[in-house]
Amino acid sequence: MSADDLADWIRRTFSEPRLNPYLTESGQDAGKAVELYWWNIDVSAAFYGPLHCLEVALRNALHEQLRRRFGRSDWWASASVPLTDHGVRLVTEATLKCRRRGLTPPSADDVVAELSFGFWVSLLSNRRGSSYDRLLWVPTLHLAFPHHSGRRDDLHEAFETMRLLRNRIMHYEPIHHRDLAADHRKLYFLLSRMDPVLAKEIRGLDRVGTVLARRPDVHPRVARPDR
Repeated sequence: MSADDLADWIRRTFSEPRLNPYLTESGQDAGKAVELYWWNIDVSAAFYGPLHCLEVALRNALHEQLRRRFGRSDWWASASVPLTDHGVRLVTEATLKCRRRGLTPPSADDVVAELSFGFWVSLLSNRRGSSYDRLLWVPTLHLAFPHHSGRRDDLHEAFETMRLLRNRIMHYEPIHHRDLAADHRKLYFLLSRMDPVLAKEIRGLDRVGTVLARRPDVHPRVARPDR
């Protein structure tokens, strides 16, 4: 089957620009492209559960350490919290979203739940101009990873990879081209650094490996680097 053999309902529903990455991966074979499209949905769904647990676990672990450090649940309101301008803006936006939903005033838990995965990952950054390393990581945030003895940058890099993967999945983008087995290992690397019991329990419900094993044979290529 060639690309011209795509069913009209598929072209109409998903659009050719959206289907083109699957056709390219499948050597312009319409049947294989559609099979790969359905598999991409399946493997995205399989990652959803573990990624959900990772994001919530990170959020709660960092929030708990910051709550203890600054002695208040709305720790971001403390004058001594060294949030960057970007961080302050994200907290403000989260608070406004809560208010628009009728949460007036929003509780600390409301704001914490509204803050994005990217916000929490950014707290682990050692980016130039940020004081997070000296004022957050060293005295406080490292305690959220009691089973990690390596570099903080390794954690941040892995979390950033998971953030990008999570965003692609939540926006229904292709992930079939990634080294998903490596992504899967990285996810459990992070979970185990926070809580090995948590990692073990989640793995018991994880079906990513099963879905990866039935990836369609559509002219596999070398996986491109994470981006």
